Amino acid sequence: MTFNERYKDNIILIKSFEFSKNIIEFTECLERERKFVVANQLIKSGTSIGANFKEAQNGESKKDFIHKLKIALKEADETEY
Repeated sequence: MTFNERYKDNIILIKSFEFSKNIIEFTECLERERKFVVANQLIKSGTSIGANFKEAQNGESKKDFIHKLKIALKEADETEY
């Protein structure tokens, strides 16, 4: 998977996308170990970081942009925990 040209130089989006792919791989390992509850929560919070960053790129205002970044930060904190 790749980004469209508009986002090709956005290092935050690139890194968060790579992180999401790593989270997916890791949760597959957790599922093989039958750790379904942890895997389910981790995949939700871990992949939503990049999704919220990408959504912020189309924020309707500076305030909306910042709000979406704060949501991404909350998801990152949850994933770290």
